[in-house]
Amino acid sequence: MDYILNFLKGGILHLAWWQVAIVALVLTHITIIGVTVFLHRSQAHRGLDLHPAVMHFFRFWLWLTTGMVTKEWVAIHRKHHAKCEREGDPHSPVVFGLGMVFFRGAELYREEATNAETLKRFGHGTPDDWVERTLYTPYSLYGILLMLVLDVALFGVLGVTVWAVQMAWIPFWAAGVVNGLGHAIGYRNFASPDTSTNVSPWGIIIGGEELHNNHHAYGTSAKFSAKWYEFDLGWMYISILRFFGLAKVKKLAPKLKLEPVSSHPTVDLKTLQGVITHRYEILARYTDMVKKAATEELARLKPTQKQGNPDCSWDQLRRNKDLINTNDQDLEPGQREQLDSLLANTQSLSTLVQMRRELTRLWESSSASSEQLLLDLQAWCQRAQQSGIVGLEQFANRLRRYAA
Repeated sequence: MDYILNFLKGGILHLAWWQVAIVALVLTHITIIGVTVFLHRSQAHRGLDLHPAVMHFFRFWLWLTTGMVTKEWVAIHRKHHAKCEREGDPHSPVVFGLGMVFFRGAELYREEATNAETLKRFGHGTPDDWVERTLYTPYSLYGILLMLVLDVALFGVLGVTVWAVQMAWIPFWAAGVVNGLGHAIGYRNFASPDTSTNVSPWGIIIGGEELHNNHHAYGTSAKFSAKWYEFDLGWMYISILRFFGLAKVKKLAPKLKLEPVSSHPTVDLKTLQGVITHRYEILARYTDMVKKAATEELARLKPTQKQGNPDCSWDQLRRNKDLINTNDQDLEPGQREQLDSLLANTQSLSTLVQMRRELTRLWESSSASSEQLLLDLQAWCQRAQQSGIVGLEQFANRLRRYAA
């Protein structure tokens, strides 16, 4: 009897509570790395290839700690990118609301996992060997039950808590924080056509998934960090695996290259290619320029105490400032009318918004030839340099320096 009580109290290892806590964090960390390196970067986006031994370790580990089926996870994630924040996105805060995705993201995942059409269309290329067909897929719940037995055996009754933490780790951090907060709060390096954000510049807790905006800008890149101050822990592990010949990186985000004006005085096809390649970085810079221009316009129009009532143009700009940097396709009819009315009273902002629309057509056009796009870019730069708007002139001068 005493043996049974001692076993239930401390399990095989008889660790102190703080030691169990450390072990639990290590176990959940391995799970995070399995999700970001294996499921996300390797399987869903093909940014890298993993050695078969490494790949199967992650498959086995995720079977034990999450019960997720590789094909289901990959298909749901690919569909998220294909229909990002539109009808059909499996877990978009724009579609379902932030609260729903943050608190009940796991439910949205499970519901989409039953969609046979999603698995058929987006789940191609995932493991389909004997062990996947006979164990991991049909008996996905057996893994987490085995994990419960192992946790209790190792840690005693406290193992139930360890298991509960393991089961909640991915639903909270991946389904809740990344899929929810990663489209709501944080900062943006790139003006990708969605609301994705970098939750934190230091991707440690979720293995680099915190750099969500960087990922949406260059989805197939095996590395998520983009700025010198950003840290992608998942990339660190990939680098270690690559050093030992256990991983092969296939795709990385293009590095920004600005040529000196003296060596690149004209806008040519190389410039066009650079502009298209780095379009999200360019658009993010343009957005910052428009925000600055709007702030300066507000300061110019702001009424003084002597003037009494607020100027209607100032009040309209103050209330509708956010509309200026909203994508046209995301505006409601009423918001379009408000934006048109606002721009009618501010010539400089009207020019900036119109020039932004023309610039985005360069990379949105699917039918124009390279020669036509080059002519459009050259004409755009010329108009920008003749606009009389200092910020726009400087922006055009910088644009000439882009190279693929």
